[in-house]
Amino acid sequence: MKMIRTEAAPAPVAGAPYSQAVAAGPGEMVFVSGQLGIDPGTGGLVGEGVREQAMVALRHIATILAAAGARMEDIAKTTVYLTDFAGDFPAMNEVYAAAFAGHAPARATVGVAALPLGACVEIEAVAVIPAA
Repeated sequence: MKMIRTEAAPAPVAGAPYSQAVAAGPGEMVFVSGQLGIDPGTGGLVGEGVREQAMVALRHIATILAAAGARMEDIAKTTVYLTDFAGDFPAMNEVYAAAFAGHAPARATVGVAALPLGACVEIEAVAVIPAA
């Protein structure tokens, strides 16, 4: 098992005890921790809405996957958490569809009461590092 860490994506929120991602298993599966729409430089959320936060969260996932030797196309499964499921689902889905154009990993989308820092969306992913 290998811990994945890149300075190009935010560190765990408030120094929480988790890794950005972990690579494990014979096919080197990469488990990317939930990503928020955080500016790595300031540690604060970007924008006010789900669209901006989802774009940044997905960008962080891509950056973390690159540090592990994988790409967005290597994602097998995502989980999306929304604090306003009914209100934010359409906008999040638009951003998500653009990020995965031509590739549609399995996905669960869950409504939650709250997310860290008052975020409106959090996205986690599981990918498989391609064979060399």
